[in-house]
Amino acid sequence: MTSLPGTRTSRVTVRLIALQILVFSLLLTLGGRLWYLQIRNGEEYANEARSNHVQQVIDPATRGAILDARGVPLADNQTRLVVSASRTELLKMKDDGKAVLGRLAKVLGMSEKEIRNKVRLCDSKTPQPCWNGSPYQPIPITDEATTQQALQIRERAEEFPGISAEPTAVRRYPSPVDANTAQVLGYLSPVTDEEIQKAKNSNSPFLRSDQIGRSGLERRYDEYLRGKAAVTRYEVDNLGRVIGQAKSDKGQAGSSLITSIDARVQAIAEKQLDQAMKEARKQMDRNTGTNYKADSGAVVVMEAKTGRVVAMASNPSYDPNAWVGGISGKDYARLTGKSSNYPLLNRAIQGQAAPGSIFKVVSTAASVNAGYDFNGSYPCTSSYSIGGQTFMNFEGQGHGSINLGRALEVSCDTVFYRLGHEEWKKDGGDKPKKDAHDWFYKTAHQFGLGKETGIDLPNEVSGRVPDRRWKNAFWEANKDAWCAQAKAWPKKKDFHTKLAREGCLEGMKLHAYDSINYAIGQGDTLVTPIQMATIYAALSNGGTLYNPSVGKAIVSPDGKDIKTIKPTSHGRLPVTPATLRQMDAALAGVAERGTAAWRFQGWPQDKIPMHAKTGTAEVYGKQTTSWFATYTKDYTIVMTISQGGTGSGASGPAVRNIYNALYGVDEEGNIHQDAALLPKPQAGLPKIESDGTIAAQPIKPYRLPTPSPSPSESPQ
Repeated sequence: MTSLPGTRTSRVTVRLIALQILVFSLLLTLGGRLWYLQIRNGEEYANEARSNHVQQVIDPATRGAILDARGVPLADNQTRLVVSASRTELLKMKDDGKAVLGRLAKVLGMSEKEIRNKVRLCDSKTPQPCWNGSPYQPIPITDEATTQQALQIRERAEEFPGISAEPTAVRRYPSPVDANTAQVLGYLSPVTDEEIQKAKNSNSPFLRSDQIGRSGLERRYDEYLRGKAAVTRYEVDNLGRVIGQAKSDKGQAGSSLITSIDARVQAIAEKQLDQAMKEARKQMDRNTGTNYKADSGAVVVMEAKTGRVVAMASNPSYDPNAWVGGISGKDYARLTGKSSNYPLLNRAIQGQAAPGSIFKVVSTAASVNAGYDFNGSYPCTSSYSIGGQTFMNFEGQGHGSINLGRALEVSCDTVFYRLGHEEWKKDGGDKPKKDAHDWFYKTAHQFGLGKETGIDLPNEVSGRVPDRRWKNAFWEANKDAWCAQAKAWPKKKDFHTKLAREGCLEGMKLHAYDSINYAIGQGDTLVTPIQMATIYAALSNGGTLYNPSVGKAIVSPDGKDIKTIKPTSHGRLPVTPATLRQMDAALAGVAERGTAAWRFQGWPQDKIPMHAKTGTAEVYGKQTTSWFATYTKDYTIVMTISQGGTGSGASGPAVRNIYNALYGVDEEGNIHQDAALLPKPQAGLPKIESDGTIAAQPIKPYRLPTPSPSPSESPQ
């Protein structure tokens, strides 16, 4: 059957119309896309196109120094011979520079693979090591080249095209008089792509070549220390050849940070903490039959009237120079592995533990605030019992009826057990009243516990005040796990199953034993050394709770702009002047005739009144934590040693030796003014020269003064 001519014509017409519609649609789409690219987003893409032909070379700024209170460098810059490779020059060679890198490897004593990895560019698929900066910038291969290696490269330049060996400033942590100061200073590492994007629109954007502070002062004051890098921009063609120079930015060196740290006192504090831990490991723990582990510790030396930190040590520690030039995988594993005990932690601000009896100053203030008479009579019995549970006084000793001041002196647990229990009952016990006063918990918050002190160091932790609110929140977070574990009861009656069952059923309640343990700084209470140093400094200065600070002043490179960092306060102790005087006298009694007296025998109490409080905190599954909190009119020193034993036993001698160094006191109590490191806090700044140089005062290792001969003796 044949088709009619008209039918064939209509089919052709339909096809032509469809083809015309398709062509028109394609043209319309193309036109729309051209409008989008050239008109709507034209300027954006034009800028990107222009930037593709402008490459920048970064000359990093010299990072500002970190100095102690006397101008002695704690962190500065050292000139090293840095060997770098120009990737642009290497790629112009037929073999992409493989032969040159091979010869360079032999000179530097490195493997060819190691060097090739360092000059390759980073991307999402390329693992470290690789270069994250501009491909037009010299890529550093090593900053530890010897003079001989540098001379070989420079004298045989024809064999090493694209390779340079130049002196360059790199970060250095000199540890003056062996003052390591690692956790306070922190360390540097290269900026990441994520950080670059995040800071893109900020007042202090990052460049790919930047090294930034990762912890400590290096991080807290990074924007001042980093300075501004010089940026030279080159116009290049599609082949990467330089065809001109665009607008460039001048660089500016970083500012210097003067701290309140005294390198001499810092060295003493580190040494004494380390020695105290070693001595503790020689002592037998009567509870376990083994020696104390003394696995970590911290000490803080603070100006009592300002909150400025004179020394801060944390143990175990590390060498911050390990991070300079990039840390090796072996060193990183050594600093972060489970067996390392985490030396990167600053335990002065990040170490949390139950405070034991040094917490009793809080309980004393809470008792007075709750209406108890400071000079009232309170039974110090050998034990205190409730509901079938007996809570013992330390070593089961009783002292008869005593006032609160004497309770602090002899550190009587049972006095505070009773007061904590009575207040718990007044507030409704297991069924709290709506208007419960919770004086013991409220006062702790007013003392600044349970929150950060505001020290100018990153990553401070807040500790914990285990009040009713915390107790309920903790139960909500853990009840499901507790109840699941409790299903094994009564077939399993081990301690953990029993504890889980109790938590499942009543974990939201604040029990009597919670308040009893809390009253002596035990149970779920957690504090940091810096928090307790802040509290004891306030007891010394009349009640002001200062924000601890390490930074003292920021000085511009030319020395003309000096930004002083003034002490600031976050509140006052919730005690009356009368109560404060009574507590002050009691703490002096601790050093004279109380639990710390044996550590301060011979101390010149009439000339430099000493105040102290000892603490021995029990931790389930571990040995006791040693605490020793002290103050004079000038300084506060708090030391703690985890699993170290008693407060005065483990930490006492070390704290005494730090005071000896500060005031120049020998073991017989004689004061040697010429040997005293810092008999008064340093108020001013070191001398700043007209060219911006900060003059460092002479520094010598401290030598403990020898006792003066008695009148009947003659010098040997």
